[in-house]
Amino acid sequence: MGYRVAVVGATGNVGREMMNILAERAFPCDEIAAVASSRSTGDEIEFGETGKMLKVKNIEHFDFSGWDIALFAAGSGPTKIHAPRAAEAGCVVIDNSSLYRMDPDVPLIVPEVNAEAIDGYTKKNIIANPNCSTAQMVVALKPLHDAATIKRVVVSTYQSTSGAGKAGMDELFEQSRAIFVGDPVEPKKFTKQIAFNCIPHIDVFLEDGSTKEEWKMVVETKKILDPKVKVVATCVRVPVFVGHSEAIHLEFEKEITAKQAQDILREAPGCMLVDKHEDGGYVTPVECVGDYATFISRVREDSTVDNGLALWCVSDNLRKGAALNAVQIAELLGRRHLQKG
Repeated sequence: MGYRVAVVGATGNVGREMMNILAERAFPCDEIAAVASSRSTGDEIEFGETGKMLKVKNIEHFDFSGWDIALFAAGSGPTKIHAPRAAEAGCVVIDNSSLYRMDPDVPLIVPEVNAEAIDGYTKKNIIANPNCSTAQMVVALKPLHDAATIKRVVVSTYQSTSGAGKAGMDELFEQSRAIFVGDPVEPKKFTKQIAFNCIPHIDVFLEDGSTKEEWKMVVETKKILDPKVKVVATCVRVPVFVGHSEAIHLEFEKEITAKQAQDILREAPGCMLVDKHEDGGYVTPVECVGDYATFISRVREDSTVDNGLALWCVSDNLRKGAALNAVQIAELLGRRHLQKG
């Protein structure tokens, strides 16, 4: 027997990717529902590349009773209204928004990092999926933390426009075309021109001068990995369509060499080490698109601190940063709690 699964926000970038990954990984679905706002009600969406077409159902009228799992990719607004409704109906919610991530009664899960924390889902029947930039980073950090205990993380992110949704990707495309033909460029989704530019500003500014995206990386890393780890982040939007990159500098309690780190990362779950000290011996965002792995390159020792390392980390943010991680949580939930036989 399989599960009855609803994908909420199925017509958006992440929702579509969730559908693709459920199909690719042959998640045991007896029934799947594509759910979205009233604007998309009645539209048809393909379930992965199976050829099976699903008619989109209206979230306002969708009854979650009898459904096992709801993957939410609908944003905080609709989630705030409908996730509690689904949870109360007995359907386990796996939410991709930021709404529940720091709720102490909601586990924040990256299966390769803190799988055991999922056992706390019964408090609210809700599980949170972390921020895309946090998810890939903690996959890379976990095996190194286990080996030598990370004290401090300094991370600079280079985040693609897909992290801002379809409107962000469209703006990069439209501005790039406008520049080539000499048309004026007007920012709409972003605060400044994104084409051929970098913007050190993602989400709103906070009182201390950091942005909410940077704050998310700090508090989510502590909740997922270890509350004692110190984290500082600078998050930058770059003119890339898909794929987030991160330059990560680490300080450890114990001595660890670059060679030891490479050996550890080579065997770590979810990680793919591509680290040749030669032209092209590293991974860039273009190469990670469509892949499940978190790619790690440029591992080297940092002589400016005791027990320091630096590395480069790249992942498809629509996959590991959002849709894949949510499906992996569903798989983990099935193995540990919802077994059907």
